[in-house]
Formats: sequence, C-alpha cells, structure tokens
Amino acid sequence: SGVQAQLRSVKQVQASGFAFAAVLDGGSVVTWGNPRYGGNSSRVQHQLRSVHHVEATSCAFAAILADGSVTTWGSSAYGGDSSEVQDQLRNVLQVQATESAFAAVLADGSVVTWGN
Repeated sequence: SGVQAQLRSVKQVQASGFAFAAVLDGGSVVTWGNPRYGGNSSRVQHQLRSVHHVEATSCAFAAILADGSVTTWGSSAYGGDSSEVQDQLRNVLQVQATESAFAAVLADGSVVTWGN
C-alpha cells in the first residue's frame, strides 16, 4: 500500500483506538487507519516536522516537536483540538494521555491539560 512504502526509518509507532502514527527518522509523521481516530493527519501535516515524540488518546494524537511545541489531530472531543491551550504549549518535555485527554509537562514544572 501507499503507507507501507512510506514506513522507512521508523523511530516510533503510537496507536489510538483504530489508527496509527509513525515518527520517521527525519522527524516527519505518517498516519493511517480510521480518520475519526486520528488516522488522517492531512489538516496538520505541514506542522509535523521535527517531531520528537507522539502520544495518543483513544481517538486523537499529540506530537511534541523539537522546538517544544505540540501539534494535535483527531477527534476534538478526545484531545485532537488543542487550540484553547495552544499558547501555553511551549517548552513541553512530555505528554501523557488518558482515553480522552492529554496532559503536557512543561520545562518549568507546570502541567497543561486539554480534552475531556
């Protein structure tokens, strides 16, 4: 398939309920699976450069970029829309997920959450 040909030099694979996201060696991301579960990242694909790590809820993904920012996609009810906290998502060290929410640990030790 088209996705299979793109899966070269994979550093990480993360799964939501019915989709996958793979971080490639160059920092780009390949997604596949059910679009309602984050399998389609075309809306944010232009932002998925220099990706350090990807985390997932059951229906969305969050990518930590090399500059410490975060890009999200998938179901907004499950954390795929981080626009309300986007200005706070700077110097992110780590992201953890529940079934429907994300929590980001920032370099100053504070935590930012989004989702439900």
